[in-house]
Formats: sequence, structure tokens, C-alpha cells
Amino acid sequence: MVRHTPCLLTAVLLTVAWAGTSMAGTGQAASDRAPADRVAQGIADEALRALVEEALERNPGLRAGFAKARAAAQEAPQVASLPDPTAEATAFLAPPETRVGAQRLMLGYSQPLPWLAKLDLREEAAVHGAVALEHGVQAERLRLVTEVRRLYHELAFLDRSRETAETFLEHLVQHEEVAQARYATGVGSTQAVLKLQAEITRAERALVDLDLAEAALRARLNSLRDRPAATPVARGSLLVAIEEAALESGNLAALARSSRPELRAAEAGLARAEAMEDLARMADKPDFSVGVTYTLVTPRDDEAARLLAPAGNGNDVFGVRGGITLPLRRRSRAAAVQEALDLRSHAVDERRSAELAVESEVGDLNQRLPLAWRRLRLLEDLLVVQAEEALESAEAGYIAGSLNTLDLFDAEHVLFEAQTATDRARADYLIGLAELEGAVGRPLAATDRGGTDR
Repeated sequence: MVRHTPCLLTAVLLTVAWAGTSMAGTGQAASDRAPADRVAQGIADEALRALVEEALERNPGLRAGFAKARAAAQEAPQVASLPDPTAEATAFLAPPETRVGAQRLMLGYSQPLPWLAKLDLREEAAVHGAVALEHGVQAERLRLVTEVRRLYHELAFLDRSRETAETFLEHLVQHEEVAQARYATGVGSTQAVLKLQAEITRAERALVDLDLAEAALRARLNSLRDRPAATPVARGSLLVAIEEAALESGNLAALARSSRPELRAAEAGLARAEAMEDLARMADKPDFSVGVTYTLVTPRDDEAARLLAPAGNGNDVFGVRGGITLPLRRRSRAAAVQEALDLRSHAVDERRSAELAVESEVGDLNQRLPLAWRRLRLLEDLLVVQAEEALESAEAGYIAGSLNTLDLFDAEHVLFEAQTATDRARADYLIGLAELEGAVGRPLAATDRGGTDR
């Protein structure tokens, strides 16, 4: 058996690997950890890292996936073992008489012996199948890390949006009170009062919408960590000073190809299909069986035997037996080979599809992130600054009497929209970085770190 020992060793190592991949932060070197654990350990925000690690530990989908993979790892030692032997016993109700006596009982023991290379191939296919499942679970873990980070940044954006909206609402209420007072003295207009009241109602509705969105995000995040939907979630502030990540498309693509579990799962799936093809082609190899027999013989006691006892009278009989299968069903074997060929073709296409998906994901994020950074810089460095200057000018004009309450409201509304858009751009950029780390399968510089909070 050429491949039997390496495959068995692989199965043992695979089984041991589950304990290591299910625990983060056990002191392993970064290169030895699973991609999800590497990304999680690269998160500088302690609250976010704690949420990620809790989700990796408690997520029921991951636990189910690991249980399935562990079960699959137990298939290899089963298919690599010889079939169970057969013990037989035959009691003769009408014992056949022979020259040396009557045969009373026959015992037999036989052992099937498949063509040994078949056992190797079955074990190899089982090991590759278990490896594919394990890498599939690792891919789910990596996606879980990215999703938790996305939800965390979305919640931070909602918190920041609520602060901005509440400040804007306070200003609206103040302006409405001033407009009411001016109208009462005959200076202001009814239009200003009505418009400000309508804007106050819109702002209050926006706050309710933010609460609804937060409840949905919190429920989703709690489901990922197996908690009740209303369980409080640790929150962080939306980073203001964000460093631009240095992106190199070629290097990132190479990192993704070496790290993504989906690609390793596809490779293992292809290896399994190849082993199954080789096994199908060996269907014309015969299987054997060997065994021994023992027959209990009682000595003759008839008068002829008493007068002249035959040689070996009453001696028991020992024998050996052997058998061989006759692979005559050519049509069945041809169908099995064709099935294996189609499955191998499917595995080849699956591997290529996984490669294209990874390359497309990395390439798309690598192109979109610089554009997201430019948008953030335009909003933060230009639009917000311009809106603040416009508001200062409107306040000066309002104090001087050249502008009315609605003019001041319009300037404040522009600033509110600019601040909200900027915060959205910050959250989108942080989410994009998290998605890129998930696409590459390892942490990048300046993600979830290096910023200051509002």
C-alpha cells in the first residue's frame, strides 16, 4: 500500500487541527492560525475584537460545520480497514457418511481481501473530503468575521448619525421658537414657522428610523453570536482620522490565493474527485477471499469398522478455501467511470470558479477603495468645510438682519447633510477595508486602528 500511511497520518493531523482552529489566541504563530483568526487578531479595537471572537466561538452554524467535518474525518479509518471476516457453522441434520465416519459439524472462517489499492484510494478520497469540509468551515468563519465588522461599523455610523440628527433637531426647535416670537411681533412670517415645524417632524421621524435600523442591526449581530435579539452590544465610536491603506493589487491577489479557504476546499474537492476516478477505473480488478474450514467427524462404529477399522477413522477434516470475484458487469463499470469523470470535471470547474470569485472580489475592492477614499476626502476636506463657512456667513447675516430664519435653516441643513454624508463615507471606507481583509484572508495595515474618535 503506497499511499496508506500518508493518508492515515493526514487524517490524524486533520483531527488534531480542529482543536487549534476552534480557539483564538492560543499562542500560535500568525502564519499557523486560520485566516479568520489572523484577521481577528489584527483588529486593534478591543470591543470589536471581543465581538468577533465571541461570534467565532458561539456561532451555531460554525459549530454545526465543525461537527460535520469531524464526523467526515472519521470516515477515512473506516473505509481503509479490511471488511469484517465471516465465521460460519453448518450442523448436518442428516450427517453424510464417509469412509472415516459421519460428518457432524463444519466450521468456517473467511476474510474478504479487496484489491489493496482500492482501500488506499477510498481512504484518500475520504481524507480529501474531510479536508474540503474543514476548509469550507474556515471560509464561513472568515465571512463571519467580515460580517461582524460590517455590522459593528454600521452601528457606529448610526450612533454618529443620531448625535448629528439630535443636534440638528435642537437647532430646529430653537429656530422655531425664534420664528414664533418674530411672527408674534409682526416681524416674521407664517411660512417660516410652518416650514420649521415640518422639518422638526421630519427630524423626529429620522430619529425613529435610526432606532429601527439599529434594532435590526443589533438583532442580526446577536444572532451571529447566539444571543437574544435585544441583548446590548458593545459599541465603538466612528473613527474620524482614518489612514489610507496602501493597496497593491498584484500582491493582494497573491495573498488571497495563498490564504483563502475556499481555494483550498476546491483543491481538496478536486483531489477527492481524482481519487474517486482512480477507484472507478480499478473496478475491473478482482477482490479475493481466503479462509479455513474445520469439519467434525465422528468415528464409524458399525460392525465392518469394528472388524477392520479404516485408516484415519474419526479424524477431523481441515481445509483452506479461497475465492475471487469475477468483474463481468462491463456496463456498470463503464457507467461508474463516466460518473467519476463527470464529477472530476465538475470539481475542476468548481476550482476555477472559486479562483475567479476570489480574483474578482479582490480586484473589485482594490479598485473601489481608492475611489471611496477620494469621496471621503472630498466630503471631509471640501464639502464640510464649505458648509461650515456658509453657516458662519448665514449666522452673521442673520445677526445683521440681512438674512431671515429660513436662510439660516437652509445653511444648517446643508451642513447637516454634509456631516451625515461624511460619516457615511467613513463607515463605508472602514467596511470596505474589512471586506478587503476578508477577501485577502489576512490583516492589512491601518484597518480598525490608528484613528481618533469623535
